[in-house]
Amino acid sequence: MNDLSHLSADDWDEHHFPRPETNDFDRVVEAALTRRGFLRGVLAVGSGAAVMGSGLLTGTSARAQAAATFPFEGIAIQTDATIHVPDGYEWDVVARWGDPLFSDAEPFNPATGVTLGSSDKVFGENTDGMEAFVVDGKQLIAVNHEYVNVDTNLPQKGDAAFTAEDVQILQNLQGVTVMEVAEGADGWSIVVDSPMNRRIHHNTPMTIAGPAAGHDLLKTTADPEGRTALGTLNNCGSGKTPWGTYLTCEENFNGYFGASDPASVETPGFQRYGVKAEGRYGYELHQDRFDVTKEPNEPHRFGWIVEIDPADPDSTPVKRTALGRFKHENAAAVVAASGQVVVYLGDDERGEYLYKYVSNGTYTEGGSTEGLLDDGTLYVAKFHDDMTGEWLALTPETTGMDAGEILIHTRMAASAVEATTMDRPEWVAVNPVSPQGYVALTNNKNRGVKPNAGGDPTPVNGPNPRAENNYGQIARWMPDGGDHAATGFAWDLYVMAGNPIVGQGDYAGSDNVTEGNLFNSPDGMQFDTTGTLWIQTDGDDSNEGPFTGMGNNQMLAGDPESGEIRRFLTGPVGSEVTGLTWSDDLATMFVGIQHPDAPFPDGEGALPRSSIVTVKRSDGATVG
Repeated sequence: MNDLSHLSADDWDEHHFPRPETNDFDRVVEAALTRRGFLRGVLAVGSGAAVMGSGLLTGTSARAQAAATFPFEGIAIQTDATIHVPDGYEWDVVARWGDPLFSDAEPFNPATGVTLGSSDKVFGENTDGMEAFVVDGKQLIAVNHEYVNVDTNLPQKGDAAFTAEDVQILQNLQGVTVMEVAEGADGWSIVVDSPMNRRIHHNTPMTIAGPAAGHDLLKTTADPEGRTALGTLNNCGSGKTPWGTYLTCEENFNGYFGASDPASVETPGFQRYGVKAEGRYGYELHQDRFDVTKEPNEPHRFGWIVEIDPADPDSTPVKRTALGRFKHENAAAVVAASGQVVVYLGDDERGEYLYKYVSNGTYTEGGSTEGLLDDGTLYVAKFHDDMTGEWLALTPETTGMDAGEILIHTRMAASAVEATTMDRPEWVAVNPVSPQGYVALTNNKNRGVKPNAGGDPTPVNGPNPRAENNYGQIARWMPDGGDHAATGFAWDLYVMAGNPIVGQGDYAGSDNVTEGNLFNSPDGMQFDTTGTLWIQTDGDDSNEGPFTGMGNNQMLAGDPESGEIRRFLTGPVGSEVTGLTWSDDLATMFVGIQHPDAPFPDGEGALPRSSIVTVKRSDGATVG
């Protein structure tokens, strides 16, 4: 999710545009692009061309439409250590790192944090992607804990080497929490000792399933069959299947591995995926499976989408290899008109790719889901400068690789078919009221530089139009015929973030960026049921230089039709705003606040604690 360089280890709507019949869709797309995406014409950049696709209507009609779309006034930037929401809304904390899931957990110590004995019984650190579920009338949230900040989790360590106990604490505080929450007179809280509560961490047994299961590259000393694994690493964004399971996404798994012999990492696979000789947390010094010299296949067992059944706390999580192995940001699942399951996937690294998986089988509500995430085709996106694109199938015939290698070394397969390199493809969101997909392209400081050995440089191209991209953009595609399973699409840019205060030309941003809604580095995205796009940021919060007038990271609401974007929430200084879901009655937003600086949320003198907060309307009306 986030660019980790700042850390210690190193960074369309149905009520406006009726959904067309399939045989009219191409005509409607053409009209839409003419009406909205090309109002400002085509901006030629370098050797390619990019549309300033803000789609902004002009004059009074746009302002009236925007006022009708958003039930709040946009708020100002903030640079302080708390959360701000619009007038008529209120926020509260529902869960913080260290809060107990079970009554036998020791109380959180605001100075020293969590003990080893309680580390797998409490809400973990650095909350990220999350989804809400209702099971037997109980409101559940499944939420990722992406990584840990050592200075926060082990505040007494200083420069001392990690011990085996330290490593276990860190491993337990990462992964996934599944918890029951309930609303009472004092607001929302965790239901302690709920039988649905569960921690899934770096040592939780998992099944490896799909076409790559059993491949030689997945076999280890402990698992000579290559079909079981321990743990899930660096759980970033998330997704939800049509049948109500949770998809957690393994992103920067590479940083957990090291090598007792540095020469062990000098392989094309390790270099392309960023495995280094020294791991971020020293796992390799205490557990052999994280030493690639001793277990060279262990890293291949991470970088997957993992399916978790929140309704069954005794179920074994499953790594779905058919969805490919890379630095997964999130997983946006949708059922195509044919009934096939489509999952869109971004690889969060500069110069990498946007993917989708299409099942061979079809989904029927209440029917069997067997094989829907194991038997299908993985595609990678190629964007053309004429505002069309295509999904390229990754097969042995197109890549020259065997089926297992395609899934284990998916980045190499995508390079082999010459897909379009992108500016950090992070969260993908699918509009629930119109056939559109959106991808947040967060930023790119490495234009023209190979991302890793064997990777391709990221040239200026249509969806990535700026030579220096400190601000990011959101690209949008409309699948041919309105069918998410189609292999062709039309595309534009929904927004190019920028700064009209200090920037010129491209760097001022697209027309829907104003001095009143400045932001950089769009990252998390989620649609609500009305088709409003909620955008969360993870960027520079210095409020200086190129980032003047942007303030802290934030959450904004975007209208896919008008292009209007309004700031809704600002996070505390130092934090990333990441993860969004809603209560079953849609009266509560749950929003993630990751790696805040002190004193959030407990006040001066206490350790900072990543948290989930609730946002409600004061009048009790719905917020999504």
